[in-house]
This record gives sequence, C-alpha cells and structure tokens, in this order.
Amino acid sequence: MATDYDEPRVRPEDQPVNESLEAIQAQRSATTQSSTIDTDESDTAEGFDLPGAVLEEELLISVIPEREDEFTCMSCFLVKHRTQLAREKKGDKYCAECEG
Repeated sequence: MATDYDEPRVRPEDQPVNESLEAIQAQRSATTQSSTIDTDESDTAEGFDLPGAVLEEELLISVIPEREDEFTCMSCFLVKHRTQLAREKKGDKYCAECEG
C-alpha cells in the first residue's frame, strides 16, 4: 500500500492543538534516551573485531619497477605493455582500453 507523505496529518483527539513549546520539549526529554556511549578511555579500535575480517595475516609484497617495454596509463593507472599504447599527450600515456 502506497503512503502519501504530502497528505496533511490528522492529530488524535486526545492531543491538544495549542501545546506549548516547553511542554513538548519536557515530554520529549522525558521519553528519549541519552545518546552517549559508555566506553573506557583505554578502549581503542584494536579492541573491536570486524566480522569476517582476517587480521592476523601479514602481506608481503615485492614491488617490481616498470620495465622498458611497459608504461603506466594516466587514466586507469595500470601498468600495460607498449603494444597497448593508444595515445601519448604531453608525456602522459593512455592505453587502448581507456581510449576505446
């Protein structure tokens, strides 16, 4: 069933029409809960575990420098072979996939 949010809202008969601002604020503050979170100052992000995250593994990555027959596309920033070079403009090189 669709709801028309532009339709004027009807007040229940038990609510007074001309209720004062102070009365409304007092009623809301009595019914709402505090938005503060009780945490210790010693709690850090290290104490929280993310669901499904594997945090114990350490990644070892060796970086290989760009070879003579390779270039870095300035659009997708991937290292491509020279045969995929489509355009070179002002020293910036672009691959065939980005220019296609």
